[in-house]
Order: sequence, then C-alpha cells, then structure tokens
Amino acid sequence: MTGREAGSRPLLNRRLAEFGTTIFAEMSALAARTGSINLGQGFPDTDGPEEVREAAVRALRDGRGNQYPPGPGVPELRTAVAEHQLRRYGLVHDPDTEVLVTAGATEAIAAALLALVEPGDEVIALEPYYDSYAACIAMAGGARVPVTLRPHDGAYRLDLDELRDAVTVRTRLILLNTPHNPTGTVLGRDELAAIAALAVERDLLVVTDEVYEHLVFDGEHVPLASFPGMRERTVTISSAGKTFSFTGWKVGWVTAAPELVSAVRSAKQFLTYVSAGPFQYAVAEALRLPDAYFEDVRADLRAKRDLLCAGLAAAGFTVYRPAGTYFVTTDIRPLGVSDGFAFCRSLPERCGVVAIPNAVFYDHREQGAPFVRFAFCKRTEVLDDAVARLKSLAA
Repeated sequence: MTGREAGSRPLLNRRLAEFGTTIFAEMSALAARTGSINLGQGFPDTDGPEEVREAAVRALRDGRGNQYPPGPGVPELRTAVAEHQLRRYGLVHDPDTEVLVTAGATEAIAAALLALVEPGDEVIALEPYYDSYAACIAMAGGARVPVTLRPHDGAYRLDLDELRDAVTVRTRLILLNTPHNPTGTVLGRDELAAIAALAVERDLLVVTDEVYEHLVFDGEHVPLASFPGMRERTVTISSAGKTFSFTGWKVGWVTAAPELVSAVRSAKQFLTYVSAGPFQYAVAEALRLPDAYFEDVRADLRAKRDLLCAGLAAAGFTVYRPAGTYFVTTDIRPLGVSDGFAFCRSLPERCGVVAIPNAVFYDHREQGAPFVRFAFCKRTEVLDDAVARLKSLAA
C-alpha cells in the first residue's frame, strides 16, 4: 500500500463524522428480526391509487422516460406542479423557469442547501427535525442553529421570540417544515406571518419542506411563499411520496423564483442529474386527481390517527395529538422510564411493536430523551393489532 496507511486517519470526512447508520435502518432491521409491527419508519403498507400506478406502467410501455428525462423534469410534471400551486394556493409559477423536479424532497433539500449556503453560514431549523436536515447542512458547510418546539397544552409550539433571538449577522437561511415531522405541528397563519416578517426584516432566505401539505387534519396548510415579501426569497419543496403513497418512486419538486430555481438546479445537476423518468408522467396525472381523492386521504388518516392516539393513551403514554403528518409523538415518562433509545430497543421484545426515539431528531438530545414517535400510515387492521399489543405496557 502506498501513501497514507489505512487507519491513520478517519475515512469519513469530519463534516459527516457524527452521522452513522440512521435510526430508521436500525429499527426496521429490528422489526424484521423480531417479527414486530413496524410503526417506526414512515412509509405506507399499501400502494396509492391504481390509476396512478397504471399511468407509470403506461409510460414505461410507451417508452416515455425510459431514457434520461430533461434535467429540470418532464414538461408534463412541471406544468402539473404549477397548476397544483395555482389551484390550491393561488401561487403563480412558470413551469419552465420556476419549477424543478428532484429525486424526492430529500434531494431537493440537499440541493437547496448546497446551492444557497456558504461555509460558516448559520441555518436555523425547528428542532426536533428530520435527520437529513442536519446532514445536509453539514455537507453544505453550514452551522445549524436549532430552535426547539416544546410541548404545551397537548401540542408542540413554536416560540417566536426564541426564533427571533436565534437570528444573528451570520444567519443565511431558515429551514422550515410545516406540517412538521415528527411533532405533527401545523404552523398557523399568525405564526407564518411573523416568520415572513422576520425573514424580510433580516433579509433571510427560507427553504420550506411541505411534503405533508395534504395531510392536515386540524387547521390548514398555508405556504410561506404566499405571504408578502416571501415569493422572491422562499424555496418551496414538496413531493409525491406522502400524498400518493408511492414513497419508493422518489419524485419531488421545487417551486421558487427563477433565480432561486436556477441556483438549486446548479447543485442538483451534479447529484442525480435526473431520475424516475416514467414515474414523473404518473405523478403529473396524480396531481390532477379530483379534490375528493385528497379529502379521502385526509379522512382515512384522521381516523387512523384517532385510533392510534386512543390506543397509546390507553397503554399509558402521554399523547401529543398531531394536527398533520402521519406521526404521533408520545411521552414515555408515565410508564416509569425516560430513555427513549432504551425504550424503543426493548419495545419489540416486550410487545412486538417498533417505534422511533425522538432524541435522534434533536441537537439537544436531552430535550428529546423521553419522547417516542409512532407512524399511523398503516392498514387499520395493523394498527388494531399494534394497539392490542401495546396494551400489555399498561398491565
């Protein structure tokens, strides 16, 4: 061997050294090994609409997207995204210059941060946060600044004063997630208006992760880009996976002003360049489904939320009823324990159910230590079985 011997320095660069195998991989492997019900990772256990799946099959057979699609995404999907934003929120976007298709929302987040953040820039994110946020900020060389959502009166709340105090001269960007994973918080109009005013006042960019936009049970989803002064400084991200239950297709998108889309595209083209060609055509059809589809999805998940929340409460957890997403956060301290990692690792053996410790979503691990997240995007009979198993904790 020539040069530096193996083992003389870490192989993984220091920006990513804190990120090992994700907790989702660990807990899903534990579920498979123990035959447990996996309420940890957030993926549905049924496919989405048959007509959307058939649209993908038709695209494959017709040879649409089997070779490299256009870098920004197929025109049909970009047009459908622009139509969706107009129909739902009154936001006007040029599909040629203000829409970019990505390999899911995760790539969109990575590309946005790589494009917009300089090394040393501070990025504010609402803690607890989806684990890829921290990794993407690190890859961009940014410094993450968490603003912690805290439970109050049965739900998680944002302290707007704490958010304002977190902004410094080094702050470049706020990374906002609403509806919020893992807490299920849906930021209201007044909160969003305050965030918009702060961004305008301090000349900040905002990247908004809105993948759960159609999974709101209490309140409403309002895009930050719709507030005064935000159209030109907001990168809005969404995807098809959560809304249409095809998470494996990895089709996401960015909508923003031309200058922002151009910047994100500059980074994105050196990540995947393009992906999911035939699925893009199918997602274009999915976005044009009638309103009844979206209403049915909400109603189905609302019922499942209520079922799991009731079961968790009966098992002894303190339950924070989510206003959106398909996750519910619980406090395990009423069960006489406070270490979420140990609890989740022991839960499969105790009652055959897998959950996720919320501490993995925190910089301040102690803040999330007693909280555990369960997913309810499963068939009703699976949730019934999980609830029955969890009852043993209250025995």
